[in-house]
Amino acid sequence: MQEARTESYWRFAIPAALVIVALGSLSGYLSNSGYSNGWFSGLQKPSFMPPGWVFGVAWTTLYTLMGLAFAFVWLAWPSRLRRNALRLFHAQLLVNLAWSPIFFGWHMIDIGLLTIIVLFILVALSAWHFARIEPLAGWLLVPYLAWLCLATALNFEIGRLNPGADAMNLGLFGG
Repeated sequence: MQEARTESYWRFAIPAALVIVALGSLSGYLSNSGYSNGWFSGLQKPSFMPPGWVFGVAWTTLYTLMGLAFAFVWLAWPSRLRRNALRLFHAQLLVNLAWSPIFFGWHMIDIGLLTIIVLFILVALSAWHFARIEPLAGWLLVPYLAWLCLATALNFEIGRLNPGADAMNLGLFGG
């Protein structure tokens, strides 16, 4: 990256990352996500459930990486590929921000599972499109995909371990 392009990248990347971190934090705060949520703390958790502090560190890191990846693509030469990549990115971000209210706020475990599966698909498509524009941008989303694998397994196991805890049971867990 040229020096002028590097400077312009960081001028955009840092605010982009901060905005995405703030949006993620706001979604979690407004939906009372985590162990401070009485409904959630009363649920049985799978044996592989990380301690609460891990989620804050992981999501702050992942949202920062998302912002850095977004900046690469935003600053790329305008094209149909770029436009589609940005649309996918915005779609995945909206779905991401919706998951905490669905799961923690409205206690919808089944809908949360379906939401996180859609989220994984959107992030995978975003990463693929991003990589076609700037390979590093695509790679910056890989940890997010890995974390979503864990989050999907946690969501599934919480549903399985807590029949009857879902406010809108779709029967995904036989409950």
